[in-house]
Amino acid sequence: MFCRIHHPLSFLALTATSLGAFLVLYTSWTVAAAEINSFSKSIIFSPFNNTHSVAVTPVVPRTKTPRQTVKGLYLTAYSTGNPKKVDEIIRLIDSTELNAVVIDIKDYTGYVLYDSQVPLVQKYKTKKVLVKNLIDVIQKFHDHNIYVVARQTVFQDPVLAEQAPAMALKDKRGGLWRDNKGLAWVDASNEAVWKYNIAIAREAVGLGFDEINFDYVRFPSDGNMSQVKFSSSTGKKYKVMSAFYDRLSKELANEPVWLSLDMFGFVMEKHGEDDMNIGQRLSDALNTSDYICPMMYPSHYPPGHLGFANPADHPGQVIENGLRIGMAQFTSTTRAQVRPWIQAFSIGAVYDSTKIRQQIDAVDKYTDAGWLMWNASNRYTAAGLKSEVASVATSTLP
Repeated sequence: MFCRIHHPLSFLALTATSLGAFLVLYTSWTVAAAEINSFSKSIIFSPFNNTHSVAVTPVVPRTKTPRQTVKGLYLTAYSTGNPKKVDEIIRLIDSTELNAVVIDIKDYTGYVLYDSQVPLVQKYKTKKVLVKNLIDVIQKFHDHNIYVVARQTVFQDPVLAEQAPAMALKDKRGGLWRDNKGLAWVDASNEAVWKYNIAIAREAVGLGFDEINFDYVRFPSDGNMSQVKFSSSTGKKYKVMSAFYDRLSKELANEPVWLSLDMFGFVMEKHGEDDMNIGQRLSDALNTSDYICPMMYPSHYPPGHLGFANPADHPGQVIENGLRIGMAQFTSTTRAQVRPWIQAFSIGAVYDSTKIRQQIDAVDKYTDAGWLMWNASNRYTAAGLKSEVASVATSTLP
């Protein structure tokens, strides 16, 4: 991703009589290089052309964060761009067992939400800067030992579909296909879409994120599916998604970040070729990502699931059932670990401290990779969470 400034010796033809002149030139070049480094700019290579652009933000050499039990919560770009909200979240994390945040860098609208320098983002005008000082915000979280994840939606991308129709799913009746919310999707089998998203992910690595979390890594699930005009080369949907996961893994293999994939909660209870008609199967991601994050919100399971008229009233049982079934696909040799999304919002039932804790306890029985809390409005409290003191005491028990 980042190109170093090469030593200029290869461009100089030295002779004994010019050695003194060279030493002067070399000293000047060394000073200039030091000034460039102190200015903290980096040269970024674009995979879409053979040009380089100077990033306007500093990039610090980093090593990959060690694996850890991540206990995080989700933040929109609006929240991330609000200093008071950031301080509120840091206070909550500092006082509880929480230790991570998941920040939108590209959300369901498709807009890239910081000042991206990716050439295609600029070409298609697909950025909307909601976080103006993202590097500083990431550093602020890091100063509090908070693990920072970038959430990047992929194939639900209305703005790219509108700006680059050649990358979009088409309607058999003409024009772009749209889901029940009127949102256009890009074609998951189009490799130009893959390159676009990988370029954004690479840039996010340079901003300082510890992990890139890819969401909407699937085909659409609602809308008039009979009118979707898929690419003639699409074939089985899970094969398309498997190829995409593999590309992510290979392209980002040398980056100092972890990779995670969000999937429907029901993926934990499916096997064989059952991809829920959206292309998602555990088996395709087990060795191409570091974490699989099933969205196991109990309110999203249908009435009658496990015999419950309202699964939202039984969060512990719903989550434990999915983990018990799904964990059979994870072994000591698989790369991925399970880190579920859990419900921190009141739909189907009031999610008080008891219901939140029941989810956490169910997750902790099956995985030490942690969990992530979702509340679309980012209204979080300490309900159901252990205090920092209690958390530390528990972690030090033999």
